[in-house]
Amino acid sequence: MELSDILKMGASLIQENSDTSTSSLDGDALSSALGNLLSDEEGGLDLGSLVSNFSSNGLGDIVGSWLGSGENEAISADQITDLFSSEQIAEFASQLGLSSESATSAIADALPSVIDNATTGEDSIVETMLEKVGGVDGAMNMLGKIFR
Repeated sequence: MELSDILKMGASLIQENSDTSTSSLDGDALSSALGNLLSDEEGGLDLGSLVSNFSSNGLGDIVGSWLGSGENEAISADQITDLFSSEQIAEFASQLGLSSESATSAIADALPSVIDNATTGEDSIVETMLEKVGGVDGAMNMLGKIFR
């Protein structure tokens, strides 16, 4: 699944949530704001930083549920503020004309499905990342160096 399709799906989840301030937002604007929040300098999903932030904030089990094939655990708006800086949340909110509270709720609504869909299937971001580091052996070698 292409990143643009994943971001559109995330935008749709935000539009369909219970916060009335997000239901009328433009889908393209939502996709763009999500992309700005979650992307690296190359325009791809910054999965490594996201997973690292989750792990360092004690939320590894939650992100693990999104990476696996089982049910996705929910994340709270409070936990979102532990993962993203106040500047990142303010920028996301500003792009969409939302309060910080609505912005963190919107991110919490979309993030599990965005990560899940980005890491599932043959053309997933995980497969692309593995190709860049030399497959599973290359990834294991990199992890070994990190955890020495």
